[in-house]
Amino acid sequence: MLVFTRKGLACDAVTLINALFALTALLVLTVGVGAVVRWRQGRPRHSIPHEVIEASRLGAPPFGERATLLQFSTEVCARCPAVHRTLSEVAAGFDGVAHLDIDLTHRPDIAKHFHVLQTPTTLILDANGVVQTRFGGAARRDVITLELARVVGEHEPSNV
Repeated sequence: MLVFTRKGLACDAVTLINALFALTALLVLTVGVGAVVRWRQGRPRHSIPHEVIEASRLGAPPFGERATLLQFSTEVCARCPAVHRTLSEVAAGFDGVAHLDIDLTHRPDIAKHFHVLQTPTTLILDANGVVQTRFGGAARRDVITLELARVVGEHEPSNV
């Protein structure tokens, strides 16, 4: 038979309330972090260290004359094929723009170097191979088109 004293019940109630507060705080923090990550997906980031990327280091064909859409994918990425089609179509709308898709499945060195934490990740490179814009996740076609037009210095795609 269990006998509880007032002191024992008060201590157990305080411990339970503290645990509920801790769980609530953890839940709020988790939801907040998830909301920030979700909000950032598909949005262009410009505050990135500008690095000159060489196609030969990636094992890729030469970059475009004016710009390159560089997509990082993996074999198990469900959204990558749709993003591949979108980027190919956007690149075809601009003269001198290439689209390259690099599979990171067997190239963890590239994923680590470019800090790719999710696929698809897309980089827009200028004519010199300098990273101008970075997208994490699947970006909308109109956003990609506007960013690419900014990089190549056009207002509208030439081949629609």
